[in-house]
Amino acid sequence: MTHAPTPSGSGDGGGPAAPTAPSPGPLDAPDETPASDGRARTPRRSIRWLRTLLEWAAVLGVALLVAVVVRTYVIQTYFIPSISMEPTLQIGDHILVLKAAYDFTDPAIGDVIVFKAPPLEHNACQDPEVQDLVKRIIAVPGDEIRSAGNTIYVNGQPLAQPWQHTAAIGTPIHPQMVAPNRFFVMGDNRPESCDSRVWGTVPRSDIIGKAILIFWPLSRLSVI
Repeated sequence: MTHAPTPSGSGDGGGPAAPTAPSPGPLDAPDETPASDGRARTPRRSIRWLRTLLEWAAVLGVALLVAVVVRTYVIQTYFIPSISMEPTLQIGDHILVLKAAYDFTDPAIGDVIVFKAPPLEHNACQDPEVQDLVKRIIAVPGDEIRSAGNTIYVNGQPLAQPWQHTAAIGTPIHPQMVAPNRFFVMGDNRPESCDSRVWGTVPRSDIIGKAILIFWPLSRLSVI
């Protein structure tokens, strides 16, 4: 805000006051300050814009770095393209996968996991080549697993299956023991799923993460 000019008297004669030039306020400072050698310095306004630009670049850079770290190590989204996990997951569902889920805990029976597709998957299942698959863990390392009719037995006991699934087994499970650091997985739509019954168990090192949420479409929003 500029200051109003203040009148000054002409001695003690009381004559008319001569106008004085307004003194510059804070906003009246020139954008350029002459240097001692007579050359103009860099305009202050340009410096402010440059500082603002650098600040925004730093913010965006940090945001991008955080996004990359989160996607690489913490969480990732996936799209469901097949019916092998129906009714739990349907074609078109978008799911959230927690990649850090097993950093401090072990994969457990009932977990829905995303993992690298086994080398035999494409030929054995006659599926299009895909990099990752989603299935449910049915047995963990050290478990004995088999099926009889439509019943799955783990360590001699019928498998408790509180999750949604088709009743029919389809391809039977031949008696076997799950090796250390490997997991037996199946789709919830058993007759339409090509899984560990065909191409074997999944190494723990191939597990990408645990599916935790259907987030799209909104009508399907639910915890897995």
